[in-house]
Amino acid sequence: MTAGNATNGSTVDTAAPPPRRWSRFAIMTGLLVLALLVTCLLSLGIGQYALSPTQIIGILLQAIGIDTGWAPTVTTDAGVLLSIRMPRLVLGVIVGAALAVSGVLMQAIFGNPLADAGVVGVSSGAAVGAAASLTFGLATFGAWTTPAFAFFGGLIAVFAVYFISRAGGRTEVVTLLLTGIAINAIGGAGLAFLTFLGTTSTREQIIFWQLGSLNGALWPNVALVAPLVAIGTVVALLVARQLDLFALGERTARHLGVRVEPLRMTVIVTVALLVCAAVAFAGIIGFVGLVIPHLMRMIMGPAHLPLVIVSALGGALLIAAADLVARTAVPLADLPIGMITALVGGPFFLWLLLRTRRESGGWA
Repeated sequence: MTAGNATNGSTVDTAAPPPRRWSRFAIMTGLLVLALLVTCLLSLGIGQYALSPTQIIGILLQAIGIDTGWAPTVTTDAGVLLSIRMPRLVLGVIVGAALAVSGVLMQAIFGNPLADAGVVGVSSGAAVGAAASLTFGLATFGAWTTPAFAFFGGLIAVFAVYFISRAGGRTEVVTLLLTGIAINAIGGAGLAFLTFLGTTSTREQIIFWQLGSLNGALWPNVALVAPLVAIGTVVALLVARQLDLFALGERTARHLGVRVEPLRMTVIVTVALLVCAAVAFAGIIGFVGLVIPHLMRMIMGPAHLPLVIVSALGGALLIAAADLVARTAVPLADLPIGMITALVGGPFFLWLLLRTRRESGGWA
């Protein structure tokens, strides 16, 4: 989206992106959807209990009342697919989309490509909130208790990072990274303390959050996370055009009619909602919100509306692929997804850090 000069009382030209950009968006969206479908089909079929594509399709169609004759007669096959692999896969797709969209929003509101929920400590804050809910037995008050505590923990972390790292109307790279290190350290100390206080069961869950995993995903978890992520994604799409103007600078955005402070607060709360919904049931999965939005921005350009959509698909694809590797890389073992995304995102983060320093002529 482009904005014309607002001089002499002239109206602002908010022309739509050129057809070439929309053509690129359509091609990229189609490729990501195709890759996601193939990855999901592989994930549902590969494992200790192998299922063929026709068996998978037959079981899924049979579950909605369509009998094609492809479904196996063994009830174990349907149980493995519908009760174990499907909720895990669906939760992973939702979590990946949530983390990627939160990365787009954080990078937009901070004006910095290094902003990410894991890097700046928002995930740690959410994990501390969720761990506190379980350690002190508050989860017995209802299924929403743990996500609510995760939300408030992440919200405190994201507000702390935002206000500490801002100076003179801009976000300093070094301050952002150091603030993230401090928040992660505080979150790590909080998790350690809660681990010490908790029972054996809560200790296992805290360790699960620290490593990041989709193991043990259930349909009730999906039912809780899906509406939260849907709300956050819709908000991201609604504010996308305002974020395009916000990227021109706060003063320019104000002159163009953007209410900067309400936009900033809306984005921060939305980031907390997306990250905390993911962390509450999948643990700390880092670098998705850093790698995917940056790659998509390099391909698609800076316009936030298509960027949110392709980033959501890219994040879903990354987590689906990472979970497939986690389940199948080591026989009879389930690797932490957070470890796999860190292996991908760590080198990428170092490259991005060096690239940012080189372009700015030193640390900003």
